[in-house]
Amino acid sequence: MWKGNLLACGTDAKTVKGNGDEYLTAIMYMAPWKSAGINVCPMAEVAQCIDGCLNTAGRGQMGSVQAGRVRKTEWFAKDRDGFMRQLDKDVASFVRYCEKRNVQPCIRLNGTSDIRWELQTVGNQTLMEMFPTVQWYDYTKIANRKVPANYHLTFSYSAANPAYAKQVQIAKDRGMNIAVVFRSKVNIPAMFMGLPTIDGDRDDLRFLDPTQSIVALYAKGKAKRDTSGFVQD
Repeated sequence: MWKGNLLACGTDAKTVKGNGDEYLTAIMYMAPWKSAGINVCPMAEVAQCIDGCLNTAGRGQMGSVQAGRVRKTEWFAKDRDGFMRQLDKDVASFVRYCEKRNVQPCIRLNGTSDIRWELQTVGNQTLMEMFPTVQWYDYTKIANRKVPANYHLTFSYSAANPAYAKQVQIAKDRGMNIAVVFRSKVNIPAMFMGLPTIDGDRDDLRFLDPTQSIVALYAKGKAKRDTSGFVQD
């Protein structure tokens, strides 16, 4: 287990599944959508994924955890330079931690947010440029992002709003893997949208998934009761 000020490794149930002799993932959780009065999920209203957000899954139900996520989000909004400098320090520390253990450092900055980190800089460089040996990856609902080669994005599906269908089609046309949340494991089909499904809950290492795949996830937390169309039956 490793913990920085903004990032942590080995503290959540999802990313820990991929940790081992080859990979270690550090992840950052913020307060999603407008739960901290700041919108860090620009497509949340269009995709209608607010009620089904993983923010409430696992340790996210704890008040102290929510308070920590709000703190990070407010820091990001009010002191971007200071936040990015601290994030730089956290990443450097995590990279050193991984180097000592001879494992590949992997980082997810959008655990419960959808910020375009490829546009955020420390000085005049992005974190992806500063740390080229890190495998960066995230889920996103913004299909037209242009990211560097060491930043892997998996698109997040929703059928809750016809207005979001354009984003879904853009993602498919670009050949992005698409994550789909299903009500339970038993109703996950072999094919969806004409693409084969793979088990996305086996681990969190999305950059290892075969291309042109549907990444099947099962609903957790409040998402189990979602009826918006974000969760598929």
